[in-house]
Order: sequence, then structure tokens, then C-alpha cells
Amino acid sequence: MSKNLYIAASEAEAGKSLIVLGMMNYISRHVTKIGFFRPFVKLAETWDDHIRLIHERFHLDFKYEEMYGMCSEEMNRLIKEGDDDSIQTIILNKYKNLEQKCDFVLIEGSDFKSHMSSYEFDFNIRVANNVGSPVVAVITGKNKNVAEVVNSVGLMKEMLSRENCVQLGTIVNRASRRDITSIKSLLEKESKDGELNYVIPELDILQKISIRQVFDRLEAELLYGDDDHLNFLVSDIKIAAMELENVLKNISEGDLIVTPADRIDILTALSLTLISGNFPKISGLVLTGNIPANNEYMLLLKGLQELPINILKVACDTFTTAMKISKIHPELMPENEQRIALALGHFEDHVNSKLLTEKVTIESSGVVTPLMFEYELFERARKKRKHIVLPEGTDERILKAADILLRRNVVDITLLGNEEEILKKASSFRLKIDKAGIIDPYDNDLTREYASTYYKLRKQKGITKETAFDLMHDVSYLGTMMVYKGHADGMVSGAAHTTQHTIRPAFEFVKTKPGVSIVSSSFLMCMKDRVLVYADCAVNPNPDSEQLADIAISSAVTAVKFGIEPRVAMLSYSTGDSGKGTDVEKVRKATEIVRQRRPDLKTEGPIQYDAAIDISVARTKMPHSEVAGKATIFIFPDLNTGNNTYKAVQRSSGAVAIGPVLQGLNKPVNDLSRGCLVKDIVNTVVITAIQAQDEA
Repeated sequence: MSKNLYIAASEAEAGKSLIVLGMMNYISRHVTKIGFFRPFVKLAETWDDHIRLIHERFHLDFKYEEMYGMCSEEMNRLIKEGDDDSIQTIILNKYKNLEQKCDFVLIEGSDFKSHMSSYEFDFNIRVANNVGSPVVAVITGKNKNVAEVVNSVGLMKEMLSRENCVQLGTIVNRASRRDITSIKSLLEKESKDGELNYVIPELDILQKISIRQVFDRLEAELLYGDDDHLNFLVSDIKIAAMELENVLKNISEGDLIVTPADRIDILTALSLTLISGNFPKISGLVLTGNIPANNEYMLLLKGLQELPINILKVACDTFTTAMKISKIHPELMPENEQRIALALGHFEDHVNSKLLTEKVTIESSGVVTPLMFEYELFERARKKRKHIVLPEGTDERILKAADILLRRNVVDITLLGNEEEILKKASSFRLKIDKAGIIDPYDNDLTREYASTYYKLRKQKGITKETAFDLMHDVSYLGTMMVYKGHADGMVSGAAHTTQHTIRPAFEFVKTKPGVSIVSSSFLMCMKDRVLVYADCAVNPNPDSEQLADIAISSAVTAVKFGIEPRVAMLSYSTGDSGKGTDVEKVRKATEIVRQRRPDLKTEGPIQYDAAIDISVARTKMPHSEVAGKATIFIFPDLNTGNNTYKAVQRSSGAVAIGPVLQGLNKPVNDLSRGCLVKDIVNTVVITAIQAQDEA
């Protein structure tokens, strides 16, 4: 058993980065101090692409130079001198320095370069043996038939066996989809007991370069566009130097157009295609030649509505530029969340990481990091897939979140809004939402049925049939009614609407669960080493003692639902019997009510925040309490305190705040902040899906 794992490819273009990303994503769920190491990198001065991806994606706290053995220049010199032992010694020493700081290290073998590929696989085997690491071998299925793939696997196994290298499994990556079943069958027949074999089909979109890669590799000047658009993918590279009519006839979706900087006619026409519905959407423009960008053209761009494109400028001639771009290989980059989501979803669909890593030693520290918590949420949501409706279907952030969720295969999604507008926006941002359902509030087959249901539920409140029909054109009412009727399992809204607008329909007809008197909210606060629950930070301005007790009990239910042991702190400005006054008495009474209704819960109050969270303060103020210093649920006495505290902690500590999670409703409806980020929406949808699993 070992505390490391070596991912080694036996040939070029095997797609190792996908395997590394997927394995790292799984391992990081269990290990807090995880390291990543590469035996050698191209340059010492510039970050290796794979190290940068893993370092930024998983927030590793290591310097670049700690994460590799040596650079190519030093290695090539020692190879020429025939000094292989020095190479291995240097790499081993660097690895051991990193290993001392980690509970587990994932090692990615070298990339195959034409001038040393005959040496390279043997080199990786030696490194793996020297650092005492088992190997997962990666074989490419690209441009191979079934027999060639199986033969490659056999040869690789022979080499590993000859060198007494421990092999945990084999992954055939980039295989033809039509050959998947045949490859799996043959590998199973020829494998020994306990050997794990996986086959991942080629996914064309992962083999496309991004505009960001072009921008970086050409060291181009960015004339127009923003960081988001740099993530657009390139379907094809085309040189535009012909007559304008022929250029327009030959462009296709996702093209990167390379054209001389003085062809203003072509530049203007291609820019206008982005706001026309009659032409495919190109991904970017590269202006070539040692001439400045045309002032009139730039003035024209500034006067147009923001175009979804990046325009780059290089000094090289057109042909040289196109050749340089054609030599760029596709890479997974940390800035492109959509592509990473797609890659992870693809990996998880075809590889059982759990079985692979059961053969190595992964000891859980008991610490729960934000990354671990988020990973667990995704895994739980995926196991029992639910259908979530997103009423704000035309919001850019909602569309980007939907794209990520669909790529990760986590939930089914319905977007509300005008279909043409939604599809146009998704296209302009190069988002893939074709698997999402779309319902137009003003053009669907559900409005009359929903209006009739709403009328029956609310007619005693003075609602007329006409009002009921009109309200079903409101996306919040339409989305909530989908949940009420069971046509969706949950709803997430609030990116573009107020909290009141989002949750009012739920208050009206979804109603609260039996025994719950009040709908409240909680935030899952992902700290550096644990997850806490804060409540109520979004809904109830000034709850009385009964309501405060209800919020505490609902929050305990939420905590258990997400794997958090409930230890409830009823917060006040004084601890124990030290304080007097109306506010303290409200908390004291609420604590008594919680203890009466839920004697099984560990509950303490009134208690100050520092005594609830800090064990050293707790020893002084409440030395015999089961909660003091160990609280996991923090119940604030009013909305003013709760809302300000969660935001202060979030901003000052770097905690990830997931929520607000609405508690007490019969079916899950959750609210977003209007300042939410795409990641916030993704997390809230996943939370809602898990809530819906428990309601089923």
C-alpha cells in the first residue's frame, strides 16, 4: 500500500490531463494535504500547463518549483552525458521534499516529445519505482482499431511487469465509440484477477483549442473582448484574404478567422455577422501584419453593443500566424469552468475512481474542506438525479450555470423564458444547453391547467380566474407551480428577482411542512477545515422565541441532511446567565423550547459567538458544555445580525457561503442573491436537488 499514485502514458496524445483531473477530483474529496508532482517540465520560469491547472483548480499551497523534479534543459544535458542516475536522484529528492508536506501525492508522468520518446516510458517506470508508487497506465485509442488497442495494452503490461512495477489499472482514452464494447470485452478476457480496465471514448470538443490558448501562445495583443470570451473554442482555423462574398460563404460555427489587419471590409463584415441571425457565430479574429489596427474600425466596434468575440493582434504575417495556431495542442485550462465541467462529467461516466484508489492508502483526516464538501454534494446529486426549474432563463449567469450542470450530468433542467431569446444568448456565449427543456411563460400548454389549480387554492383569498391566469405568466409563479404539481422537483431563482418575488408563491401554495410554523433560511458556510450552518440570514427580520426555536430545529434538520453533526448554538450578546434584558431572554426562552421539542439535540444558549466556536474561550465561559467551542449550527437572534455576520465571515475569511437554503417548505424552492456568481448558482441547484431527493 502506498500514499501516492503515478499516472503514466505509454505514448503521445493519450489525454493524460483528463485522467489526472478526474483522479485529483476524487482524491481531493478524501485528503486535505494533497500534493501534485511532475518528474520534469519544459521550463522553470513559466508554469507548466498541467501543474497550473491542478494548482489553481484544487487550491494547492505549494510553490511551482516544489511541484516538479527538473526542467527539460537540465535533463537533456544529463541525458547527453549518460548520467541517468543523477536525473533520478534529483527527481527523487525533489519528490521526497514535497511528500513530507502531504498526506497523498498524485504524480503525472512526462509528456512524450519526439526527440526522446523511445526513452520516456522507461524513464517514467523508473521514477515510479524510485518513489514507491503504483501506476495507472494510460493508452490512447486515437486512430487505432480494437486489435491495435489491445496489443498496446499488452505490451505496456509486459514492460511494467518486467520492471516489477505495481500496476493498479489501465485506462484506454480517446477510443472510438463504436469500439468501446469490443475493447472492454477483450481486456477483461486477458486481465488477471483484480486488474481494473476502463475505456473512455473520444470527445471531440475536448480536442479543440481555445481562444485563450491562441492568445497566450502567440503573445497576442487583445484589441477587443473580455476574459470570458477567451474561453470560446475553435472548431477550425481559416484564412480570410479572398473577396468578401467568398469569405462570408465559407465561415462556419466556431471558426477562428486569421486575416490581415488592413482588410477593413472583411473585419467589418465578420463583426456584423455576430449580431445577425443569418450567419454562423465565429469564435474569434486574429489580425496579422506589422501594421496598427485601423482607428475607424475600432471606433465602429466601440459603438456596437458588446460583441461576443475576442479580436487579437499579432505582428506576424498571415501564413506564419496560421501555422503557429495549427501547432497548438488542446489543453484543459483552469479559467474555463465549462470545459472542466464537461471533462469531469466525461471521466466520471467511464471511470470508477473509487475502485482504483481503494488499492492505495487514502486516510481521511476528518477535516472537511470546501472542495471536499462540494464534491460530495455533486456525487449525491448525481446518484439520484432530479429535475430543477430555473425561472430566469435569459440571465447570462443562469445559462452558464445550466451549461456546467448539464455537462456534469448532475440534474435535469428546465429554463423559463422566451425560447428564441434563450437560445440566442446561449449561442452568443457558446453554451451547450440543448439537453435543457425550455418553457415560454406566454406560449405553453400548462398555463390553463396551472391557473385553474392556483384559482382553486387561492379563491378564498379573493383571487379571480383572470388574475390566476395572468399570474401564471410570471416566471416565479409558473416555476413554483411546476414544483407544486410535481412537474419539477425543485426551483432556484433570485438572480434577477428580489427574495420576496421569488419565495412569495411558495408561501402561498407550497406551504410549510407539518409541525413547522415558519419558513427560514440557512447558509452552509464552508470554512477552511469544516462546514458550519448559519441561520436565519435571509428571511425573518425579527423572530420571536417560538420562531427562533423553529429556525434552530429546521437548521438541525438541514445540517443532518448534508452530513453535519448538529450542535446548536443559540447566539446572544451574553453567555449563560451573565446577561439580562429582553433580547437575551428571547434567546433563553427559545433555547428552552428547542430542548423541550428536541431533547436529542445538543443545544446551548444564550451563548456568544466566540464561546460557541473557539474551544479556548469555551473552556473559560462554559467548560462543561457539549456545544461550546464545538458548535456547528449558529442561530442568530435577528436578520440584521445574521446577514451582516455571514457576509463579514465570508469576505474576511474567504469562506464559501452556499445558500440561502430555504427550510421548512413542503418542496424545495431556493433563493439566490442578485449579486450571485455562476458558482453560487451551480451549488444552490445541487443543494436543491439533494433536498428534493429527501422529499421523494
